[in-house]
Amino acid sequence: MSLLRTKTIEQSIADTDEPEYQLKKRLTALDLTVFGIGVIIGAGIFTLTGRAAKAYAGPGIALSFVFAAICCALAALCYAEFSSTVPVSGSAYTFSYFSLGEIFAWIIGWDLLLELMLGASVVAQGWSTYAKLFLDEIGLGWPASIGPDSDVNVLAMLLVIVLATLATIGIKESLRVNLALVAVKLFVVLFVIIAGLFYIKGSNLTPFIPPSVPAPDHDASITTPLIQWIFGVPSTYGVMGLVSGASLVFFAFIGFDVVATTAEEAKNPQRDLPRGILGSLAICTVLYVLVCIVITGMVKYTDISGEAALAEAFRSVGKPGFATLISAGAVAGLTTVVLTLMIGAARVVFAMSRDHLVPARLGKTHPKFGTPYRLTIGIGVVVAIVAGVTPIGKLEEMVNIGTLAAFTLVSIAVPLLRRSRPDIERSFKVPGNPVVPILAALICVYLMLNLSLETWIRFLVWMVLGFAVYALYGYRKSRVGETERTGESTRA
Repeated sequence: MSLLRTKTIEQSIADTDEPEYQLKKRLTALDLTVFGIGVIIGAGIFTLTGRAAKAYAGPGIALSFVFAAICCALAALCYAEFSSTVPVSGSAYTFSYFSLGEIFAWIIGWDLLLELMLGASVVAQGWSTYAKLFLDEIGLGWPASIGPDSDVNVLAMLLVIVLATLATIGIKESLRVNLALVAVKLFVVLFVIIAGLFYIKGSNLTPFIPPSVPAPDHDASITTPLIQWIFGVPSTYGVMGLVSGASLVFFAFIGFDVVATTAEEAKNPQRDLPRGILGSLAICTVLYVLVCIVITGMVKYTDISGEAALAEAFRSVGKPGFATLISAGAVAGLTTVVLTLMIGAARVVFAMSRDHLVPARLGKTHPKFGTPYRLTIGIGVVVAIVAGVTPIGKLEEMVNIGTLAAFTLVSIAVPLLRRSRPDIERSFKVPGNPVVPILAALICVYLMLNLSLETWIRFLVWMVLGFAVYALYGYRKSRVGETERTGESTRA
């Protein structure tokens, strides 16, 4: 039996009709776009902007966002083609199963699990920082012993528990809450852009791209970007700093791929999924760039807060009232991100359970709510624990490397499937095939090389663990493998 055994597209679609694993088709193009915006606009604006500007790119962080957006746009085209052609839960995992083979599907599913669960944990931590700031501003406060800087971040854990409960009740109900919170978030982002324009100082934006310098402790530190560790190329500030910044703020764009995880729940996936994926990415890119220019114009990049950049920027110019409003917006905005990422993680593992690569009973849907309730609750527990006990600032790059690895494989899969299955009707096609998909894969690999050596080590450990799980359980229990064995037995 081959590790490259594939699941047919026809079988993938047929599986969606199984009563025990059937999801309700309730999402429209507007739902999907709001879903995408809800998860994309979050930690990138409210937390990562300041950290990346200060550590890597200076005011040029706006260009880092553009570079990351270009990479995402190329990958988004690939996701749009796959998700609209085969509207099945699982996103890149499902796409890889019928185009590259089971072992690649497992790798990408394991990567997505890393991306979405750690992403939810990271954003829950960012949410707790803003929530504590907001509670302090309105006079309620929160005990420091169980806050963001404590050993156990109870505030972040409470958020995850509440949202896991909401996600268990239903996808449409979750998106109603999401829509209201996204409206608040967009209002605050636009407020930041318009109000911040009056406090920009030209001197803060000069030099726009600071001169490059080596990262601290280049020879000794495993936090050095891999490409610098290998070649000695400076990656702090300068042009290379922009690339390093893009590798970090890439985290800000994860979300459009989460839209693809809900493909099975879309009413008209062939039309609405490309709109939701590409539309949410375009809107968010414009907003990101404008916010970057405003924040680095208000505060010198060396003085920007690494944890609450937007709120602290207005406090530094004597507008604490604005800071309170922004903190409230961040609390609402980051809530939607955590909710969406957990829903996405549950849908990926749901697809894996339906293929029996993880225990099948985990993916069974609730008879009333129509959601994979066991998975949603289990993922909520794991995310709550990770968010509660992991130091803030240690998870973002792990999320990025998992995402970039998934994007790379999806991009490669597009031209391969075009060649192997030219007969499939595609309502949306990536333009410029195979050049665009290959370019997307190369850019993703390059961004991965700009992540730290420490991140690569952790990623390799995660992948070794994943291969062990697949060898001990997934390979033997695989539904496709069982069909293969049965067929061989019958022929014998």
